[in-house]
Amino acid sequence: MRHVVSLAPLALIAFTAAQAAGGPVSADSFYAMKTTTLAGQPADLAQYNGKVALVVNVASQCGLTPQYAGLQKLYDDLKDRGFVILGFPSNDFGGQEPGTPDEIASFCKKNYGVTFPMFSKLVTKAGADQSAIYSYLGKTGSLPTWNFAKYLLDRNGMVIQFFNSKVTPDAPELRSAIDKALAAK
Repeated sequence: MRHVVSLAPLALIAFTAAQAAGGPVSADSFYAMKTTTLAGQPADLAQYNGKVALVVNVASQCGLTPQYAGLQKLYDDLKDRGFVILGFPSNDFGGQEPGTPDEIASFCKKNYGVTFPMFSKLVTKAGADQSAIYSYLGKTGSLPTWNFAKYLLDRNGMVIQFFNSKVTPDAPELRSAIDKALAAK
């Protein structure tokens, strides 16, 4: 006697979970990627599916480091509208992020009250050591040339726009682009 097991309940559970997170994640989406948190835990970026995201390469010893304050304010102001900031420390520019994960986390919390998600340090520059995250983002034709470059992603994890490091978190053009992305459904 052969037993037939229906996979329909499992498919329904998987579908329901995907819907709760903003729908199915496209294979070519940023949200299809996996990485590691600053605390060293695996992180599936699919958890941000359905949110508008600002991906930022950050550094603790840069002249632009005070942008952390503006990023945190932006996150606080917009997180309840489906917005998230994803911080990726990088030591690529001027060796301005030499710290360990614990040092980075402590610095960000103590000096800027950072509560938005932070991930493990990675390489943004093109080359053999470039992270998969920035290899993906670089397909837009833009890569950071300094710390605090920003990529705005739509709710499906597709890059809408790149902003160079000089564009501060309170810049009208950035806020306008975020508001437009948040208004789109």
